[in-house]
Amino acid sequence: NALMLGESGLTKLEREMIAVTVSSENHCFYCLVAHGSAVRELSNDPQLGERIAANFRSAELPKKQEELLNFTKKLTKDPSEICENDRKKLRDVGYKDRDIWDISAIVGLFNMTNRLASATEMEPNNNYHNLAR
Repeated sequence: NALMLGESGLTKLEREMIAVTVSSENHCFYCLVAHGSAVRELSNDPQLGERIAANFRSAELPKKQEELLNFTKKLTKDPSEICENDRKKLRDVGYKDRDIWDISAIVGLFNMTNRLASATEMEPNNNYHNLAR
């Protein structure tokens, strides 16, 4: 809750977009459904969660959020490849060092929870599929 609801330079929507991007890379059905519904609800956009899950570049996001999700995807897929240039791209669109810490912590959290959900065959509640549609 501290990462997802606590004080941060990230919006609640941006945090949920991170969760969907990580879950997309990890093919975690439970988290895609649960956090995709949160993205739909927070954005008032019935397509945004699915667009981020399929290919966030198809969502035509503002540059700031596109860089956020580029970083999120790279940190999930190739963490050893993260370098100063990746952090600079985030700073260039307005994220502060504390925000980069929060982004990284949320990416780490969802990489862990995706693995737990997949390992234990967690299934989303049917209600999630209908939320904000």
